[in-house]
Amino acid sequence: MKIYFFGVEDWEKLHLERKLREYNITGEIKLTKEPLNIDNANIYKDADIISVFIYSKVSKEVIDKMPNLKLIVTRSAGYDHIDVEYARQKGIYVAYVPGYGNNTVAEYTFALILALSRKFKPMIERTSKGIFSRVGLMGIDLMGKTIGIIGTGRIGSHVAKIAYGFGMKILAYDRTKKNDLIEKFGVTYVGLEELLMKSDIVTIHLPYTKSTHYLINRFNIKLMKLNAMLINTSRGAVVEIDAIVEALKEGRLAGGVALDTFEAEEVLMEEEFLRKDDIPAVKLKKAMEAFYMLNEDNVIVSPHLAYYTKDASERILDIAVEEIKQYLVDGKPINIAT
Repeated sequence: MKIYFFGVEDWEKLHLERKLREYNITGEIKLTKEPLNIDNANIYKDADIISVFIYSKVSKEVIDKMPNLKLIVTRSAGYDHIDVEYARQKGIYVAYVPGYGNNTVAEYTFALILALSRKFKPMIERTSKGIFSRVGLMGIDLMGKTIGIIGTGRIGSHVAKIAYGFGMKILAYDRTKKNDLIEKFGVTYVGLEELLMKSDIVTIHLPYTKSTHYLINRFNIKLMKLNAMLINTSRGAVVEIDAIVEALKEGRLAGGVALDTFEAEEVLMEEEFLRKDDIPAVKLKKAMEAFYMLNEDNVIVSPHLAYYTKDASERILDIAVEEIKQYLVDGKPINIAT
């Protein structure tokens, strides 16, 4: 078996090598830092199994360049960077890693909420310059505030648990109601519009699909309270970045915006994009809108860090190797993307 891992950091390489030995997985194994894309797919065209991270784009064209491919394992909970439907048509399994960072992402979500509610960004910038004035730094309490959780899956459920500990009122929007959240934490399920209108803080925990594209957009964002706070640690295109910029310019979302992920983030974050001279104009526009937001005191933008702890990262690698082992043993991985 030819098994190739893409987007592997140095420390991850050591951990993966240990785990592969532990599971007695042998064959031609390659671990590379570069992501997989249409430009380098030919180099790895003999792969039987590949493992990728979210910056690898496994499109129809990439899949076609790998005729021996039998299994794709993404080291992430989301898999919108993979053409799952086409892989299925080709008889290729796509496996993903659920549940590795339920508490991890939820904790980071509240780190962002606390940072905005107590104005950490302007406070840190001022004190680093030796300015210790409290003017303009008055924050808010979380106790008694209403948090609206969009998506009550593994991560959203953990956010509800933390919010309950803070003494917050909890609204939720999801296709499926979870009775345990209602009973344990007093969660009230409502429609999306009602959640947006009544919440002091809105936080998003949904996968990116056709149905969640621009779920928060320039129309329904106007329903939010003027001093509301918006947090997105899910996927960038769930929120229309134009809508956020427009709201901020109009003085709305005064409570603040925190984005761990945003549209066209790869243009600002990934080195290979910085070397290109053919970046689509729409991506450049959205990247510049994100850049505009960086200078706002009530906006925090982070480089996709919500999942990024040593504990969660090791769990991701372990589960990814387990998926490969399960396929080699039974011909089928455990967590199959649908």
